[in-house]
Amino acid sequence: MAAVRISEQLKRLVPQLRYEPTSKRLRARLGDELVLDSRRAIVLWEPQRWLPVHAVPADDVVASLEPNPPGAGPTEPHTADGDPLAVRAGGILVPGAAFRLSDPDLEGYIAFDTDAFQWFEEDEPVIGHPRDPFSRIDLRASSQHVRVLLDGVVLAESTRPVILFEGQLPPRAYLPPEDVHWDRLTPVDLVTICPYKGHARYWAAPGLGDGRPVAWSYGPEFPEMAQIHGLIAFFNERTDIEVDGVAAKRPTTVWA
Repeated sequence: MAAVRISEQLKRLVPQLRYEPTSKRLRARLGDELVLDSRRAIVLWEPQRWLPVHAVPADDVVASLEPNPPGAGPTEPHTADGDPLAVRAGGILVPGAAFRLSDPDLEGYIAFDTDAFQWFEEDEPVIGHPRDPFSRIDLRASSQHVRVLLDGVVLAESTRPVILFEGQLPPRAYLPPEDVHWDRLTPVDLVTICPYKGHARYWAAPGLGDGRPVAWSYGPEFPEMAQIHGLIAFFNERTDIEVDGVAAKRPTTVWA
C-alpha cells in the first residue's frame, strides 16, 4: 500500500461539506441578548471554504429564527445547500445571519455568521472564526538571516526572527521592530482578526509593489502569543524574502 500524505488528503475534502463536533460549551450573544447556548456545537466547513463557522442544533437556539426578508441575502454567500434565515434577539433583526443546512447528516443544525455575534467558549470570549481543531501554531526563536525586499529595496533585515509555523500556511518570520526600515513603510487603515493571534494592524510600502499592505503586527490579546507581540511580519506572497542569502519563492495563497 502506498504512503499517503495527509495534507493532500485534506485538500481532496475541500469540495465537500465537512464538520467536526466540539466538546466546548458554545454561546453567542447579540448585544445583551442570548442567541444560542449549546453543548452539541460543531465546527463546519462549507464546500470550497477554508475558514469554518459554528453550527448548533435548532433546539439550542434561544433567539427567534425567521424567514429572510425579501431581497435580503445572507451576510456571506453560502456554498452548501440550505436556507438563509434572519435572527431576531431583543428586538434587533439581523438578516441572513443564520443558515438552515439541508444535508441529511446535519438535519436540524443551524449555521451562524461569525461576525454577526459575540461568541463565548465556556465562559471566555473568543474572536474571529472557530479555531480549526486540526491546526496548531508553533513559535520558534531563530538565528536565520532574514532579508525582506520589494522592488529591490530592503524593507527589513534581521538575524533574530521568531518563526511562526501554522498548519499548511507558509512559515512567517516575525522581526524585531528595530530591524525594520520604518522610513520605507506607512500605516494603513486596516485591522483584521485572527482567532489564534488577535487583532493585526498593517503597513504598506509607498511607491513600491502594487500598493497593498506588505507587513503586519499583532497586539497583546493572547498571552500564548507573547513571543510575537509587537514583532513585524511581512507577506511572503507580496515581498521578496531571502533566508541565509537564498531567495525564497513567493508562495501561492489567498493573500498572493
